[in-house]
Amino acid sequence: MTGNRTHRAPITIVTIAALTALTALTGCSDDDDTPSSVASKAASIASQATEVFASATAEAGKKFDDVKNGVDVKDNVTLGTPRTGSDGRTTVDVTVKNTGDAQKSFLVQVNFKDGGGDLADAVAVTVSDVPAGGSKKATARSNRDLSGTVKTEVARAVRY
Repeated sequence: MTGNRTHRAPITIVTIAALTALTALTGCSDDDDTPSSVASKAASIASQATEVFASATAEAGKKFDDVKNGVDVKDNVTLGTPRTGSDGRTTVDVTVKNTGDAQKSFLVQVNFKDGGGDLADAVAVTVSDVPAGGSKKATARSNRDLSGTVKTEVARAVRY
């Protein structure tokens, strides 16, 4: 199932990051740090990153679970350029195009990624009452402060 592969890639990245952190911590540890304490610190870092990923995707996923008879329309969604406001939150314009023959609503999951391509946040945006053959815009806003280079992608989108 495609959705499962989407979830495995970031978890693999988190695991690699944790192992990299473990290697770095081992090489730069104080005399008081034992291999066990260094491993514990690396595991804690990995756990925190996994929790961020799980929390972000779970929240967005709950909204998709409520949609019945949705049609995959990821290709009918475009994103603007991400902007980070003075409050630290990143926003991006979401434009949906309704290629159907009746007014429909859309649910779009937008993933926010850091400069390294790792998932930093995910949000679900509803765009309601898009006329047949028409387009409509909404804004996706990160759930938390994001810093540095932020990239966005449409993870999934349904029309219902």
